[in-house]
Amino acid sequence: MGEPPNSLYQKDLYPVPGWSVLLFLAAAAAIGGPAILYLPDQSMLSLLAAFFVTGLVAVAISVAPLGLPAGLQALGIRAAGRWIIVLGVVVTTLLSFAVSQLGIQPEGMRQVTDSVRDPAVLVPTLLVLAVLAPLVEELVFRGLLYGWVAGRWGGLPALLVGSLAFAAAHYEPAHIVLVAPLGLWFGWLRWRTGSLLPSIVAHTINNGLAVAGAAFLGGT
Repeated sequence: MGEPPNSLYQKDLYPVPGWSVLLFLAAAAAIGGPAILYLPDQSMLSLLAAFFVTGLVAVAISVAPLGLPAGLQALGIRAAGRWIIVLGVVVTTLLSFAVSQLGIQPEGMRQVTDSVRDPAVLVPTLLVLAVLAPLVEELVFRGLLYGWVAGRWGGLPALLVGSLAFAAAHYEPAHIVLVAPLGLWFGWLRWRTGSLLPSIVAHTINNGLAVAGAAFLGGT
């Protein structure tokens, strides 16, 4: 009861085992702590790169015991219709524009806005914030966490828990306000389609546009 009428979701949900979540946390702590502590370049961009690479490796480790096909299935890596992907991008863009009208700019975003105007920093920033960040965030919050919660309490609780965790991970109150609507939308895409691809594509394009806007228009 309460689940969407989506045969793909109902048939193909592969619950993420609890031990996978614990393995992710252990791997992230074991790899990320030393990596960040001994990172030669302690700039914001380098720290973010180390953080997201650690997350990507930890996700891979957490599902590796399941095997490749089952691991991908557990994370929601499966095909999705082109129109839902297009819809995901369009609604994400509209939501981002709407929240930008609030006039809120978190300190972390302000630092990125200031630094990305340097042409030498643009490409590395795009790689970190428009490729690594959305991929890792979706794998963690709408892949691993969603799959664990959905396997125990259903898709709607998984949507809510993943969205709240995603927002909280941005830690600055102003940033939480800005990303919370996007988190709910990305969670809805995962819930309705059973696939992580629509939210990955939408999240990637959204972050890419934000970085490009900061670089060329002086905005976020």
